[in-house]
Amino acid sequence: MATAAEWIEGARPRTLPNAIAPVLAGTGAAASVDGAVWWKAILALLVSLALIVGVNYANDYSDGIRGTDDVRVGPLRLVGSKLASPTAVRTAAVLSLAIGAVAGLVLAVTTAWWLVLIGALCLAGAWFYTGGSKPYGYSGFGEIAVFVFFGLIAVLGTQYVQALRVDWVGLLLAIGVGAFSSAVLVANNLRDIPTDTESGKVTLAVKLGDARTRTLHLVLLAAPFVISLALIARTPWALAGLLALPLAIRANAPVRTGKGGLELIPALRDSGLALLAWSALSALAVGLAG
Repeated sequence: MATAAEWIEGARPRTLPNAIAPVLAGTGAAASVDGAVWWKAILALLVSLALIVGVNYANDYSDGIRGTDDVRVGPLRLVGSKLASPTAVRTAAVLSLAIGAVAGLVLAVTTAWWLVLIGALCLAGAWFYTGGSKPYGYSGFGEIAVFVFFGLIAVLGTQYVQALRVDWVGLLLAIGVGAFSSAVLVANNLRDIPTDTESGKVTLAVKLGDARTRTLHLVLLAAPFVISLALIARTPWALAGLLALPLAIRANAPVRTGKGGLELIPALRDSGLALLAWSALSALAVGLAG
């Protein structure tokens, strides 16, 4: 029987910046066009947090029943470590996704009904990442999905439900958040190349190989800072995003220096912290310019 602490660890709290950052960025983009609505921002945050916890439990369940997590190098997995039954973890995933669905429905009802379709797409993306007979996360599409769902959709969706419009500032912020979020997954999958290869899980890192995956991590971490320069066209205060650069450099250090296994865990943590810092600073800069 898993303890409360183990259930919390199984929810993968290190990934929570991936849920918080797009809401910060989207709210900043909404404020930049004088459209911020704080109660909708809070609901959007609830949707984002519930979805990422749900997808983490869903991955734990799906990978666990497939045996992918039988040999782990990284953080705790509930099913793979036999601390919780597959049914219990699946139930936790469904409950988390249901909370996100209800909060998302409220946003749709108060904004635009077509957002229900976007919500349904997000729920399907969460479950079929590692679930179903042909999970797309096992075919090298995980990073693309993260970029789309936790970058483009999350940021632009947050901006739209508040401001009822999206603009180029929101799009650039969405690209930056998506790049950072994808970098977190790249670091994770780089660490897991040996075990994923053995279990038949063909991630993008497995396809690219060790060296090119390390290069991809660097490119993804660098992209948001190029976007900070582009956002000068909106406000010179967008340069505040560059203050997150030391965190990004620290995040890439274990990748750049050839570390592997458990030594790559700081790269996940610091990539997430760089994401959170860049999003908060950039959101504040463009928001104040509104």
